[in-house]
Amino acid sequence: MASPASETLSPVLYLPHGGGPLPILGDKAHEKMVSFLKEITSRLGTPSAILVISAHWEEEIATITSGSHPGIIYDYYGFPAEAYQIKYAAPGHPQLAKEVFELITANGIPARLDEQRGFDHGLFVLLKLMYPEAQIPCFQLSLLKNLDPRKHIALGKAITSLRKKNILIIGSGMSFHNLKVFFSREIDSSKENNEFDSWLIETCTSQALSPKKREQQLIE
Repeated sequence: MASPASETLSPVLYLPHGGGPLPILGDKAHEKMVSFLKEITSRLGTPSAILVISAHWEEEIATITSGSHPGIIYDYYGFPAEAYQIKYAAPGHPQLAKEVFELITANGIPARLDEQRGFDHGLFVLLKLMYPEAQIPCFQLSLLKNLDPRKHIALGKAITSLRKKNILIIGSGMSFHNLKVFFSREIDSSKENNEFDSWLIETCTSQALSPKKREQQLIE
């Protein structure tokens, strides 16, 4: 059962999950990120459930995992054998998944439930560091393949009432994920990446922007 409605809003977090399983394999380059993720939970309390929107899951229509005991999807390749033995046995939350489905469809947005899909690494890498006990029910909501900002903003608005039920919402991923460019020795996109990150942070956090103006900038 989801918690009853509260006037206190649960946070919405946008978090990096690093390179594949490297954060939970002791990679030195991820030490600061790992430390941050382990420490942040002390400020979050204990959510009743966790909804993760992972950069690694796109569907034609909004899709919600609804299995009781989702498995693990090792959606990466080229890592040591132990990367494919990682477990995160958190329960799913079929009832809450159905509630999210109803919230989304009530707002005129096509959606479906997926009882078979497991947790991708956008969820289990993060939560294995943040909540290693794996006792909090978790479920995922897909992105839309069209990546249309307007439609994703509408999707976010449709599920905003979850924040009144002690449900932690996490957007998992980075603003830049073009691996071909990232590993290229011939293309240096760091300037463009940094400029985009600066614009995104300013747009999402500036107190000078009204909600309407913020939304307009994200769409345009």
